[in-house]
Amino acid sequence: MELTFPKDFIWGCASASYQIEGAPAEDGKGPSIWDVFSHQPGAIAGGFTGDVACDAYHRLEEDLDLMQNLGIPNYRFSISWPRVLPQGTGAINEAGLAYYDRVVDGCLARGITPWITLYHWDLPQALQERGGWEARETAEAFAEFSAVIARHFAGRVSHIMTINEPQIIIGLGYGAGLHAPGRKLPDDQLFACWHHLMLAHGLAAKEIRKASADYRIGISSTGTLGYLPEHTEKTPGALSEFSFHTPVPEDAEEAVCWFNHQWFLDPVCTGHYPEDPASPWAACAEKVSTSDLELIHQIPDFIGLNIYNGTELDPSNDYAPSPKYPGYPRTSLKWPVTPQVMYWGCRQIYERYGLPLCITENGQSCHDRIFLDGKVHDPDRIDFLQRYLGELSAACADSIPIAGYFHWSFTDNLEWHSGYDDRFGLVFVDYRTQQRIPKDSAWWYSRLIQSHR
Repeated sequence: MELTFPKDFIWGCASASYQIEGAPAEDGKGPSIWDVFSHQPGAIAGGFTGDVACDAYHRLEEDLDLMQNLGIPNYRFSISWPRVLPQGTGAINEAGLAYYDRVVDGCLARGITPWITLYHWDLPQALQERGGWEARETAEAFAEFSAVIARHFAGRVSHIMTINEPQIIIGLGYGAGLHAPGRKLPDDQLFACWHHLMLAHGLAAKEIRKASADYRIGISSTGTLGYLPEHTEKTPGALSEFSFHTPVPEDAEEAVCWFNHQWFLDPVCTGHYPEDPASPWAACAEKVSTSDLELIHQIPDFIGLNIYNGTELDPSNDYAPSPKYPGYPRTSLKWPVTPQVMYWGCRQIYERYGLPLCITENGQSCHDRIFLDGKVHDPDRIDFLQRYLGELSAACADSIPIAGYFHWSFTDNLEWHSGYDDRFGLVFVDYRTQQRIPKDSAWWYSRLIQSHR
């Protein structure tokens, strides 16, 4: 399969602080909600925690050297809020900030462009004890944190993403209780959390722009996307309707009002919450003040999309979802492999919002292992990447402005509540010894990058 991308296409890989760093109380770091949640019995598969994870806090130079050797030119990483502001606000932990100096300066010294994500889920526990995202004050605290980071890295970092996947932060953390802080709130309180997170984006974006006009600001979104088995000249209205409205579930327990793009991207990009009468949040959204919507409406320079899978719609059956046949291809996390969603997802988001896009996460979990030859062979991941990147290539060919692609993830890591068994990395981590072994997919990705530079 021939893959064609623009010469200035951005290639990279990604990580998140809690999933890789370890060192939860070292050098003045305060606890995050994940530090607390992971120690609750049954919270994470296998009873594991992120106390060590990939030990990236101590192995930074090794990891950046490996990234340089693989020729990966862009690195998206997140900053642990409580490592920099242990109480969430107030006094800066200079040792924590110095660690991220080493990340940024280490990238720059190796010719790697650093991309910062400000919030990848590790809220300071001190703020959670004062209400977490249920409290409007948390949005104001996030603005303070964002200002600290934006001022500190101005001139060294060009791209900052405010929030990664509010759908998961709020939905799994405050709705389903599967992620930190493990809350299960009713719809009206859940919407309040969501709204405060939207405010956090708006307030943070204003602080970033105040710190430097040179920053490119992004957000990272995920959610339900429909796709068709073939590319068509026009996007059918039924496809957009599926992707951008809350479906009425047959079983109320399956309601996922939060797992969609429009409840995040509409207020941020268009200045209002979506017209979505089927959503249990519709009545709450009608009560939001104009001044709050103006605060949230800080249009990003680009939209980051985290795309893993979607739902195929059948044009011959009134665009109803196509059932999965027995033995449908799936990843080790049982996520379906649906490469066409990469094309259709980008197309639908661009048609709705008209902003440049960047794939900020995509990849496949596998049950990787070290083979007898000492290497890690992962042909299924390579096949996955070829299929998804083929669809991304087609989207670029159709003039959808996609700036780049970040593979999730650089190394294997703690897969949140799923623990350590599922591996997304290009680089295998033996958690017993912390040995790093680039998988076959790492070298495949390296060759792909070099052929498009």
